[in-house]
Amino acid sequence: MPNSATPNAAPPGPLVLPPWLTHAMAPLPLGPLQPLLALTLSRIGRLHPDLYGRLGEHAEKRFGIEPTDLPFAFVLEPRPERPQARAVRRLPPGLDVRIRGPLSGLIGMAEGRLDGDALFFSRTLSIEGDMEATLALRNALDDARLDFGTLLLGCLGPLGTRAAAFLRRQTGQARPAQAATGGSSWN
Repeated sequence: MPNSATPNAAPPGPLVLPPWLTHAMAPLPLGPLQPLLALTLSRIGRLHPDLYGRLGEHAEKRFGIEPTDLPFAFVLEPRPERPQARAVRRLPPGLDVRIRGPLSGLIGMAEGRLDGDALFFSRTLSIEGDMEATLALRNALDDARLDFGTLLLGCLGPLGTRAAAFLRRQTGQARPAQAATGGSSWN
């Protein structure tokens, strides 16, 4: 039986939120998530100004992101002049791309910590729709080296940055501060 000391052991898959937490979140309103999504996109735009432009002709596409362990999904419209993301109960028809998988896998892939190809071929992640747009999004995210912990908690200043680093260490997903923020470490 392979373990972490075994050199050829397969890396563990992405963490999945417990079902009780998913069910507990189901009745919560989505409205309070909208300002957080807008703030996150705004911070991404400030920290990584070329990200949306790197999508080229695919910047006008609509991407459905469906975490399989959350009772809601996200619609991302990464237009450079005004990117938008919104939380929805179910993905609407007519999306250009649908990406489905566990939340930690989706975040890990977006941050470059997890291999999107490995997630796809292991069927942890499923993708439907415009593959060129999907690859353009993946390449733009790979170049940006996002850190969602820092993006979400960074608005709290050094305390938020330290909180994000603490959470990463607690979940075994630590990464250097420089890659997380796109700049050099403050110390």
